[in-house]
Amino acid sequence: MADNATTRGRRSDVDNEKQYDERTLHIDRVARVVKGGRRFRFRALVAVGDHKANVGIGIAKGSDVTSAVTKASEVAKKNLIKVPLYKGTIPHESQAKVGGANILLKPASPGTGLIAGGVVRSILEVAGISNVLSKSLGSSNKANTAYATIIALKQLKPAKDWVTQNIAVKEAKVVKGNKHEVQRTTNS
Repeated sequence: MADNATTRGRRSDVDNEKQYDERTLHIDRVARVVKGGRRFRFRALVAVGDHKANVGIGIAKGSDVTSAVTKASEVAKKNLIKVPLYKGTIPHESQAKVGGANILLKPASPGTGLIAGGVVRSILEVAGISNVLSKSLGSSNKANTAYATIIALKQLKPAKDWVTQNIAVKEAKVVKGNKHEVQRTTNS
């Protein structure tokens, strides 16, 4: 009976693992100085997505590379965001800045592909976005670039939420002779 419960638990974990695409974006060896010398650990930057407009990133440290990557992927799965898509691209232009990294994302026509490099390309691929133009300005720090990309994707609004024009109609009564006329003015 206990074996069935653990087997069921494992199957759901395996199914959960299969639905996400994990990409290790960067691994660093970091050190802290102690009395006897330096203690080395590893820091991993991981992007996780399901190719259906859900994407997240995570950073974690571990004593070895595999434990750092595992922890980072768990952090990324907890921080998934939903990206609004429109015909395989993003609905509008978006720009975000984190630290010195500045990321610009623009929608592209079908067939353009992903015009992005490095970290930005990997994040957009795991999100399932197929046509985007991007430009990375400023710092090339991979962690800041990844966070800036996620913030730019968070800023996107679906087309149904757009406010295209704000028209306020004001009515003013104008007296011409003995007649009252209503004159309408619009502010845009």
